[in-house]
Amino acid sequence: MIVLAATPIGNLGDASRRLVETLSNASVIAAEDTRTAVHLMRALGIENRPRLIALHEHNERERAADVVALAQDDDVVVLTDAGMPAISDPGFPLVAAAAEAGVTVTAIPGPSAVLTALAVSGLPTDRFTFEGFPTRKQGERRRSFEALAGERRTMVFFESPHRLGDTLADMAAAFGDDRRAVVCRELTKLHEEVRRDTLGELAAWAADGSRGEICVVVEGSSGSDDVTSLDDGVRLVLERVAAGSRMKEAAAAVADATGLSKRDLYEGALAAK
Repeated sequence: MIVLAATPIGNLGDASRRLVETLSNASVIAAEDTRTAVHLMRALGIENRPRLIALHEHNERERAADVVALAQDDDVVVLTDAGMPAISDPGFPLVAAAAEAGVTVTAIPGPSAVLTALAVSGLPTDRFTFEGFPTRKQGERRRSFEALAGERRTMVFFESPHRLGDTLADMAAAFGDDRRAVVCRELTKLHEEVRRDTLGELAAWAADGSRGEICVVVEGSSGSDDVTSLDDGVRLVLERVAAGSRMKEAAAAVADATGLSKRDLYEGALAAK
């Protein structure tokens, strides 16, 4: 059997009794970083010394078959550096291989940066989508945000601190300066910070850089409720172009969000320039 074990994302006190018991009795642990796994066990006062296997993004596809073979005769506990394995962390290829081989997969629920950020954001939680880390290349990142401009569900992203300012600026260009958003920094840690504002204000705040582990939660689009005419749609297209978007991408994003014709929006924006 394969056991996906959620570990603390910043506060050791969030380790569950079930996690401690499982690690105390484990004979095989597949870890994203074996050194981190050893450090965690020591911090939890666990004296068990199981067999450790490195399973990370660079080798998990090649090593999945070997781990699945082990799991047919023994329980293999899977750990990532923090949070739940397979959620923007190593684990998905292994779980897929195990399912294909008929090996049981279970999980020890626990800390999750995605759900923690969503819960404290103050934005709608009934429907949401997790988008992981935006791409590092600005052009691709902007296009991906343009494609999400009409998304009505609350969106959750991870981001590194040194790219946060640029990412928030690109979000403001794609989603609008006034779209509500929340930056969650160092969740569950001593210097936890939850900053709620518009994307425009958050982009200005983050322009000088930030530190720590970052989650960004963005309000979903309100859709056609905000736009009642083609003129309104053209205005939104021009606002996006002024913020740095390409005309075609801006027209497509507004069309997705409003239901207006992309061609009409594009031609109207060209005529208005």
